[in-house]
Amino acid sequence: MESARIARSCFRAMSQYFLPQMTRAFSASVPDARLRAVIFDCDGVLFDSWRANVEYYNAVLAALGRPPLDFEGERLAHALSTPQLFERLFGSDAALIEQARALARDLDYEPFYRWMEPAPGLHQLLIELKPQYRLAMATNRGVTVAGVVRYFELAPLLELAVGIYDVPRPKPFPDMIEKCLQHFGVAPCEAVYVGDSISDLEAARAAGTHFIAVGDLVGAPVRIEQLGELPALLAAW
Repeated sequence: MESARIARSCFRAMSQYFLPQMTRAFSASVPDARLRAVIFDCDGVLFDSWRANVEYYNAVLAALGRPPLDFEGERLAHALSTPQLFERLFGSDAALIEQARALARDLDYEPFYRWMEPAPGLHQLLIELKPQYRLAMATNRGVTVAGVVRYFELAPLLELAVGIYDVPRPKPFPDMIEKCLQHFGVAPCEAVYVGDSISDLEAARAAGTHFIAVGDLVGAPVRIEQLGELPALLAAW
């Protein structure tokens, strides 16, 4: 009993000495949780690109002698990366999947940009946010990422644009969001990912960032109806 009393006394003494130091060290190691970076999905967030994506994939399917996408295929074309879409469409036919991927890589996307509609006031919104936040785009697009930035003159506004060929894995894996965090040198709690699909939400959760949904995504903790509402929401964060 006496030895237990002595042990408790020693523990209390050590706690009184070490705990404040440990608390200070821990507090110093935790970054300021103020938002420092805003990372955007492309399709469905910065742009309404439904028609552009459908026309693009239908052109690939036509070259394969296949019928155009049905409604479910159109929905998947909006949510999945090109490899993911072809795997869903063609199942275990590896040769057909590879043929489709090769056609998609070689198909010039230039004629399809005209069907991409920027979110209302997109450039002004990014101009408003840029002095306060590091801005990036992280998208399941592939070879067209650079083309989107060029065609819509986003280079002065986005510090970084990441697509599926810049990371090992596409969304819903967190790789491209993590690449943005690493580039900016910010902690996950200091960044928010703005998306519109379940794969966006899952990627943000896996990366540990905040998430804001554009539209009516079920399960999203924070939602806005349109991108124009974002600056006011961030200001009140």
